Amino acid sequence: MLKNKLTAIMLILIVGLSCPLTVKITAQAADDTLVNAGIASLLGSGTFESADVVVEAPEEILNIDQKIEQEQERIGSELAMANVQQALNVRAEADEDSEKVGVLYKDCGGVILERQEGWIKIQSGDVVGWANEEYLLTGEDAQAMADEVGNWVATIETDAVRVRKEPGMDAEVLGYIANIDGIDIIEVMNDDWISVVYENETGYVATDFIDVKYHIDEGETMKVIAAREAEEAERKRQANRGRVDASADETRLLAALIYCEAGNQSYEGMVGVGAVVMNRVRSGAYPNSIHSVIYASGQFTPALSGKVARIYEGSVPDACMQAAAAALAGETTVGGATHFRRAGQREGYILGDHVFW
Repeated sequence: MLKNKLTAIMLILIVGLSCPLTVKITAQAADDTLVNAGIASLLGSGTFESADVVVEAPEEILNIDQKIEQEQERIGSELAMANVQQALNVRAEADEDSEKVGVLYKDCGGVILERQEGWIKIQSGDVVGWANEEYLLTGEDAQAMADEVGNWVATIETDAVRVRKEPGMDAEVLGYIANIDGIDIIEVMNDDWISVVYENETGYVATDFIDVKYHIDEGETMKVIAAREAEEAERKRQANRGRVDASADETRLLAALIYCEAGNQSYEGMVGVGAVVMNRVRSGAYPNSIHSVIYASGQFTPALSGKVARIYEGSVPDACMQAAAAALAGETTVGGATHFRRAGQREGYILGDHVFW
């Protein structure tokens, strides 16, 4: 089955598939791709006129099955997952006294590059170094953990794609997703269509111009950690005109994430997402501040795509602000859960459209 083929992909941490497309268009294209037309003007015009489309593409546009097979052939490496309650140090050499070059948090994964007397050289995002194999899962155990903690993400390979109400080119268009947003997959319908979350609804996107990957959390280099911590310290210093201001800043940031992840859920579901962030902050297995948890490498897709920042700077719904304040105050509707994803993909506590664990 296609789902099984998708689950078989182990490495999502390496550069994605190479299938660049350049499409020049003035208004509308039959292939559900919009580029070089000015997305804002298209969205605001209300109507579209037919236009010629010039497509510069490889001789063969790969479908999802072919993309998966190509990715599997290219990977050819074994997956390793951090099996720790807090964090796993990654060092420059296979020695406990060697310089620490990065950290793998709980449930982060990477590719095995080399083995040496109880040590494994791993690549996880930008982190490349040696970790004690005692704290890593490999083989089937690693893949099983990856299946549990990862999630499917679709990256748009053009400027924007249409989202339709049903999986068909003649179906009504719900709207458009730009490539800066990224989209979370609900389900792979077939080679031609995936279902996605769009503006609190389920929509359908043609697969011709998207890259589908299984996302696993990545480690962080010490350089990235130091820069992030310095940025956070400076941000707090500038905003620290008293406890209320600092609390308001954190509340708004958390509320922006809640909107991106659970804006279409019940209030209890919103609090659940906020509680996941706070549970991570308190656990010791993740960075120890809200900002650091949300923006840690490879954690929350809306943060990585810039969507959280845009919502933070724009309008955050009152319900999301209230849910964030509740989570900051210690309320939880999901116990001590530190993960969530679309329901139906694993066992856990179901709340609305999400499963928490």
